[in-house]
Amino acid sequence: MKARFSVGMSIMLLASALVFAGDGSWTGYITDSKCGVKAAHEGAEECTVKCMKAGAKLVFVDDADKKVYAIADQDKVTAHAGDHVTVKGSVEGDTLTVASVDMAPAKSK
Repeated sequence: MKARFSVGMSIMLLASALVFAGDGSWTGYITDSKCGVKAAHEGAEECTVKCMKAGAKLVFVDDADKKVYAIADQDKVTAHAGDHVTVKGSVEGDTLTVASVDMAPAKSK
């Protein structure tokens, strides 16, 4: 009986860890889908806004691994186009659902 309980609890803990694996906080740049990683630097704000106005979607480029994430709710990040930010939210596949956005310090070179 104890063994069954232990196995059951282990499975539940593993399943709950997998459910919450995508939640977190990331620092990077809000860029446009046309330029992506190429615009993930200081000084690219004007280009990002121009591309956004021309129809490109905003994306998030993670500082750590330069991975590009689509952003589910564009309205939450529009004011931060081209900015270096810290986002909190969840990731499912290659899509970031943003809960909050805060300015991050500029990256040192």
